[in-house]
Amino acid sequence: MDDKYMTIAIKEALKAYKKNEVPVGCVIVKNNKIIAKAHNLKEKKQTVTAHAELIAINKATKKLHNWRLNDCVMYVTLQPCPMCSSAIKQSRIKKIYYSLDNDSNYLSEQILSKTDINKKVLIEHNQQEIKYQQIIKNFFKNKRK
Repeated sequence: MDDKYMTIAIKEALKAYKKNEVPVGCVIVKNNKIIAKAHNLKEKKQTVTAHAELIAINKATKKLHNWRLNDCVMYVTLQPCPMCSSAIKQSRIKKIYYSLDNDSNYLSEQILSKTDINKKVLIEHNQQEIKYQQIIKNFFKNKRK
């Protein structure tokens, strides 16, 4: 896993944080080149589907002119939710790296670990967890004031 891509995902999460969005950032890489990056825009766009992962997937499919993101790797700061997990599986992304577990996402692990027509998506944790953990803790601490 290349920490430079997770660092970029964290920078995307900081963009969301500054916009008062839940600080989640995402980067999609193919052949060691970034093909898409995004951050949460749920509040700004007023739509439940404006998650960083879904925005990045849409950007990547436009860039590749193909909804199949075979051989792509996703770097995301927070473990994907069930909605994003389903989209990741459908898009055929081969591997996901994420910094922080989302304890409420047992279902997303079940979605991503099922094997069917699509390949199993491999999930690995990242060592930059501490950096990102502080960002998300600060965000929710400020929300609860």
